[in-house]
Amino acid sequence: MMEEEEFEFAEDLEAILHLTPEVQLAIEQVFPSQDPLDRADFNAVEYINTLFPTEQSLANIDDVVNKIRLKIRRLDDNIRTVVRGQTNVGQDGRQVKEITRDIKQLDHAKRHLTTSITTLNHLHMLAGGVDSLEAMTRKRQYGEVANLLQGVVNVLEHFHKYMGIPQIRQLSERVKAAQSELGTQILADFEEAFPSQGSKRPGGPSNVLRDACLVANVLDPRIKQEIIKKFIRQHLSEYLVLFQENQDVAWLDKIDRRYAWIKRQLLDYEEKYGRMFPEEWCMTERIAVEFCHITRAELAKVMRTRAKEIEVKLLLFAIQRTTNFEGLLAKRFTGCTLTDIPGVRKRPDSPLDSTNPFLEDEAGEEAGTEKDEDLTKAKLKCLKPKAPDNPFHGIVSKCFEPHLYVYIESQDKNLGELIDRFVADFRAQGPPKAGTEEGGAVLPSCADLFVYYKKCMVQCSQLSTGEPMIALTTIFQKFLREYAWKILSGNLPKSSTNSGGLTISSLLKEKEVSEAAKFTVDELCLICSILSTAEYCLATTQQLEEKLKEKVDKVLVERINLTGEMDTFSTVISNSIQLLVQDLDAACDPALTAMSKMPWQSVEHVGDQSPYVTSIIMHIKQNVPIIRDNLASTRKYFTQFCIKFTNSFIPKFINHLFRCKPISMVGAEQLLLDTHSLKTVLLDLPSIGSQVLRKAPASYTKIVVKGMTRAEMILKVVMAPHEPPVVFVDNYIKLLADGNPETFQKILELKGLKRSEQSSMLELFRQRLPTPPSGADGGPSLSFSTPTPEQESSRIRKLEKLIKKRL
Repeated sequence: MMEEEEFEFAEDLEAILHLTPEVQLAIEQVFPSQDPLDRADFNAVEYINTLFPTEQSLANIDDVVNKIRLKIRRLDDNIRTVVRGQTNVGQDGRQVKEITRDIKQLDHAKRHLTTSITTLNHLHMLAGGVDSLEAMTRKRQYGEVANLLQGVVNVLEHFHKYMGIPQIRQLSERVKAAQSELGTQILADFEEAFPSQGSKRPGGPSNVLRDACLVANVLDPRIKQEIIKKFIRQHLSEYLVLFQENQDVAWLDKIDRRYAWIKRQLLDYEEKYGRMFPEEWCMTERIAVEFCHITRAELAKVMRTRAKEIEVKLLLFAIQRTTNFEGLLAKRFTGCTLTDIPGVRKRPDSPLDSTNPFLEDEAGEEAGTEKDEDLTKAKLKCLKPKAPDNPFHGIVSKCFEPHLYVYIESQDKNLGELIDRFVADFRAQGPPKAGTEEGGAVLPSCADLFVYYKKCMVQCSQLSTGEPMIALTTIFQKFLREYAWKILSGNLPKSSTNSGGLTISSLLKEKEVSEAAKFTVDELCLICSILSTAEYCLATTQQLEEKLKEKVDKVLVERINLTGEMDTFSTVISNSIQLLVQDLDAACDPALTAMSKMPWQSVEHVGDQSPYVTSIIMHIKQNVPIIRDNLASTRKYFTQFCIKFTNSFIPKFINHLFRCKPISMVGAEQLLLDTHSLKTVLLDLPSIGSQVLRKAPASYTKIVVKGMTRAEMILKVVMAPHEPPVVFVDNYIKLLADGNPETFQKILELKGLKRSEQSSMLELFRQRLPTPPSGADGGPSLSFSTPTPEQESSRIRKLEKLIKKRL
């Protein structure tokens, strides 16, 4: 029973003495010990095993137990001593607390005494300062008042919590009365020095007024604002008289005189009164800003009265002079006064693109008339980065916005005349000539148009970023379409129906006949030039749209959309490429027709390439280098031309191949040789006739290989014997992978089989067709792997060697 109780006590003790790792670490640092009994991870079993490692050591168990009991008694004695030592701690703590309370009382007394002394000093200073302030105010000693008043106000702030004391409240009221009297007195002094009626006081400013301004800085801000308002009103009173609405100088043609007058007045102010007002008042800028507001109101009034007299040149003249003046203000002032004067608008959101946009626009127009190499520069000018914001932008010129309809109507008229001039110049000068710098280049009129657009956009955006910009954009859209129709599409050569052909006899005699080409070299250059111009217009129109969206107000951005105009230029590009393709295609048509009419059944031997192939290659070598050279700046569209021509020529060639019926074995070999020759030429088409050999695009090469390989497979099937029929049909399916019975029947016709033979062959063909996979759409389509281009090229070379041996 005793052992069980001791075991339970040990468990309880272990639960009570369970310490956190942080506490255990702190104990080990304060009371370091190497005794295993002091370790937090003490293990009784390990400890006993350490004391009695062997059975023989158990003989000393009594000695070990006695030592442990002795150690326990010592620990009990130590614990008892510590507990007894703590009995007096509470009493000692109470004594210390009483001492601390006395010290705190002394600290509070010292603090209150210091505060009382400081307050009495402040009160003495306040009372003396108020007396001195009242005396100096009566004597107008503003220089001393400026320094004293600020100190009195600062000292008075310390007595806000003592305002319940009558004497303190009385001193505060005396300070307020002195401030009120100072304000009234200073305003009266300025009114006397600068009366609202009559001429200005002669002579320079007095030191009294200069010191009065320093006092006004300390007084109610309304005093400072009233001084500024009265002075500026008096300083600009002459302006209102000189430029009254009924005066001749008030009209727009004399607007320069307004700005010249204010420049003189600002110089006069800085000379006479520059030192009278504190620098932080920015009086020069305030005078200029007030002048701008008066001018804007006066100009708006006179323009409403004489609206019928406003002409575009006069309006632009006034706008130019006004924006130049606003730019001058931006260089001279910071705009810091635009937000702290009642009635003055905040800094405008719309930026100023240039201090003098008209000069830059003129430079842009001159650049636009240069040669083709300068057109890129003109294009970049349209997209130059924004200049830093001008805080004075629109401060005067805003008054012109209601009259911008005159400007918009004028631009409509001017652009119409510009398009008509472009049409007349084109007719007078004629299309670009081959072999000249203009041949195939972008038309100069295109750069002129966009430089003019840029000029209009900059002018309009400096006046308004609202609805006038939308109206201008509508006009831009109108004349972009007109340029595309009248200058570009309207001058594309018309395809002629009269085409000189190649007769069979002339082809057989290998005579070169070039009259099959529909377009002359100059006409080809013109088409390329129109294509390049349309590409330039497409890219620049997109940039114009982005620039307009930057200029216009954010709420109107969605109304700027030139997608329709860009589509129009894309259509011009497509039509131009199609014309080039049709021209070369039509030039090859007589040769293909001659090919289909040749007696291929009676060909006795295989020779060099046939005359029709020579004719086709001749036309390709005539047209393609011209087109390539004139589309050097728009390489991607030359690639499109090559792809479209190939996609048109190869199916047409295969259709004419099916007309060459019947074909003998030798005839098929000759046609196969001709097909290989055409395939080689088509693969080299993008770089044909060029000294610089450039690899054709992979997309183009794939089209040529696929199309011409099909033509070669057709001829190989024709050359194959049709007996036995099963082998022939299987060979056809393998080579052509075409499950269409009509194509198979054309092959049979090429071989010259009779109708009865064709019927049995067709029936066998339908039987031998592989069954389409389940779930696939029904139809005569097959999916077989065709020989690779390398395999086909190897087969053609073998055929050529065979033909040469026979010859």
